[in-house]
Amino acid sequence: MCGIVGAVAQRDVSAILMEGLRRLEYRGYDSAGMVILDTHSKAPKLKRHRAVGKVAMLDEAQRADPLAGGVGIAHTRWATHGAPTEENAHPHMALDQVAIVHNGIIENHAAIRERLEAKGYVFSSQTDTESVVNAIHERLDHGDQLLDAVRHVVCELDGAYALGVVSQNEPDRIVAARLGSPLVIGIGIGEHFIASDVAALLPVTRDFIYLEEGDIAEICRDHLTIYAANGDKVTRPVKTTELSADAADRGEFRHFMAKEIHEQPRAVAETLEARVSEQRVLPQAFGPEATAVLSKTQRIQIVACGTSFHAGMVARYWFESLAGLPCDIEVASEFRYRPHVVADGTLFVTLSQSGETADTLAALREAKQMGYLATLAICNVPESSLVRESDLAMMTRAGPEIGVASTKAFVTQLVALMITVIAAGRFHALPESMERRLVEALRHLPRQIEEVLSLEPQIKTLAEQFIDKHHSLFLGRGMQYPIAMEGALKLKEISYIHAEAYPAGELKHGPLALVDSEMPVIAVAPNDDLVEKLRSNLHEVQARGGRLIIFADHAVPFEQDQDTHVIVIPPIDDLISPILYTVPLQLLAYHVAVLKGTDVDQPRNLAKSVTVE
Repeated sequence: MCGIVGAVAQRDVSAILMEGLRRLEYRGYDSAGMVILDTHSKAPKLKRHRAVGKVAMLDEAQRADPLAGGVGIAHTRWATHGAPTEENAHPHMALDQVAIVHNGIIENHAAIRERLEAKGYVFSSQTDTESVVNAIHERLDHGDQLLDAVRHVVCELDGAYALGVVSQNEPDRIVAARLGSPLVIGIGIGEHFIASDVAALLPVTRDFIYLEEGDIAEICRDHLTIYAANGDKVTRPVKTTELSADAADRGEFRHFMAKEIHEQPRAVAETLEARVSEQRVLPQAFGPEATAVLSKTQRIQIVACGTSFHAGMVARYWFESLAGLPCDIEVASEFRYRPHVVADGTLFVTLSQSGETADTLAALREAKQMGYLATLAICNVPESSLVRESDLAMMTRAGPEIGVASTKAFVTQLVALMITVIAAGRFHALPESMERRLVEALRHLPRQIEEVLSLEPQIKTLAEQFIDKHHSLFLGRGMQYPIAMEGALKLKEISYIHAEAYPAGELKHGPLALVDSEMPVIAVAPNDDLVEKLRSNLHEVQARGGRLIIFADHAVPFEQDQDTHVIVIPPIDDLISPILYTVPLQLLAYHVAVLKGTDVDQPRNLAKSVTVE
């Protein structure tokens, strides 16, 4: 995996492919490549460049030896099978006659490889993808047209894939296919495109077809044909995206992450827009069936991964303490591999920024067979698989998030989850007066986030304490414990400092042994019912020579000294305080990473959208 771009046009497509790859860099990758079908020569020929490292390295190869033509495919790879090498980089080719780009994982590639090697095929990489391209070549060698060859081969594949395939013998088309990995078709005038993400194609089109599971498409300049998994011709709707071509521009900011942190007031305001009135949540935001579903909901099951899992952990507190609904949460990759007892009236809730997270999607598909009342997706991408396959959906409206470490997507997930809690709680234990209180608090949230962002100079200064540090500890109590986990995740993701998070009350059960002057301890201390308990826990740190950084409500005074630094956070209703207290932890992680000199937007070994298991 990671990013796919393809084009078939009357003009040279090399610049389109290169720009598309640049726009997919945020997804994380370790190598890049492109194949252009040179249609200007007498005999069409596939020509390829591949490079390890950034897209800029591929661009250098293209400038040194330009490839030009009207048909091409390109790819950024994140290593799964085989190390990051030029031989393992996509596109892969078979005997210079057919080329392929592939996202996903082919689980039975070894068996296919063994069969083809027995027939004389020679493999030059360790990838699963090379088995696919050689299998397609085998069918072409038997007389199949490219479409039929791809159709035949995908029936043999076990696993997940998004494919773009070109052949020198059919130089006017791309054949695309998807199962378990996203792929879109961009619609132009006398030209068409494919990509794993609409962001790649925004400079050339805003009109897209989102391929469904099992679809295969034959794409030419002036027409395209789509076949469903059963082989029937189908028509998929064309949708116009609201994203603009400059959505992936950093603007005045040094990094996308910084830009996205500062976009959070707007993102929260847009997530609230038309979902709340002055005093009430509008249940229509979840779709026409929402009232019927939420009124029958007796229990909540949340499934998510990574940052989204932390958002779900906060929501568990909210569902149980505010709505009176029992709530379970589980990591998606674990949910799939154990038996479940599904209680009557359980709403299955999935959280995902991209809506294409492989483990979360697989959990949703299993849940639909397990007797849940209904499914609800909270997601940032309206056209994603998760949204399309769920009964209800709540869009987070964060806008494009380029930085691998999620910021505004996480905060808007929390806002959407609170809206969900209020909407569900109305039918259960949430009094009307509490709904009014929560809605008023949410309406003030964008301004309060702006106030926290104004603290950035103080937080930037604090970040200097981490320059020579290798470990850190984050503490929170109650609803703030998942926020401590999120703060630790952000710091480790982008600065590579080892960070752990604990409920503050657990210090004396083990983690206190780690505390010394070389291990910063970061705590979040809103003015809630547990703040005095937290204060006692922090005294334990101070008594052992620990260095404290405390983000505290103005009404919770902490004494400062050379080993204790306090950042005063603006007052906020304690029920939504987890949302606000996330922001200073994001800023701290960001400025530590900048001082460490790491790749903030594209941290090593990570991808933005994890579309393989």
